[in-house]
Amino acid sequence: MQIKNIQQITAMRHLNMFLVQYVDKVGKDKAWEFASRSGTRNVHQQNHPRDPSDVMPDAVVVVPFHTQEKKLVIIREFRVVLGGYQYGFPAGLLDPGENMEQAGKRELFEETGLTMTRVVRQSPAVYSSSGMTDESVCLLYAECEGRPSDAHTEDSEDIETHLLTREGAGRLLSGSDAVFDVKTWLVLQTFAVHGVF
Repeated sequence: MQIKNIQQITAMRHLNMFLVQYVDKVGKDKAWEFASRSGTRNVHQQNHPRDPSDVMPDAVVVVPFHTQEKKLVIIREFRVVLGGYQYGFPAGLLDPGENMEQAGKRELFEETGLTMTRVVRQSPAVYSSSGMTDESVCLLYAECEGRPSDAHTEDSEDIETHLLTREGAGRLLSGSDAVFDVKTWLVLQTFAVHGVF
């Protein structure tokens, strides 16, 4: 497989389309379209695959555990693209100059009113739908404290904060009408089965 050319098709603020021309494993010319949040920052260069350690994630996803309540924190948020509500974790794009922890603290507070007290662990850049986008996120597993509040959400955000026990996570997963972000489903499954986040 060899990338021959990458052409940016759109010029929008938060998301752009690219056309990649490449040669497949049997030498046939092929083309693939994909979306990218990062413009040309993370889009790989012709014949120069990216070093994973060089990729700056587009966004941070906070997996918060409330230390006083001993519960996992998730949010239920209206997602325009889905036309309905989805369970997920507090998340957002990095602001200029922010590192992962700073962005995670800001997003957690803005979306839930909770305060991050400690980062437990941090993932590298990970991808959830690499067939259609190069968007990457960093999972920031963190401890938090405080009382949930929606006082800091933006007008365009409709978010409810939920604190879940291990059993509560299992009940939510078994519900037939719940819609999940893929990362949230995986974390909740681990929490429900093993009691760890």
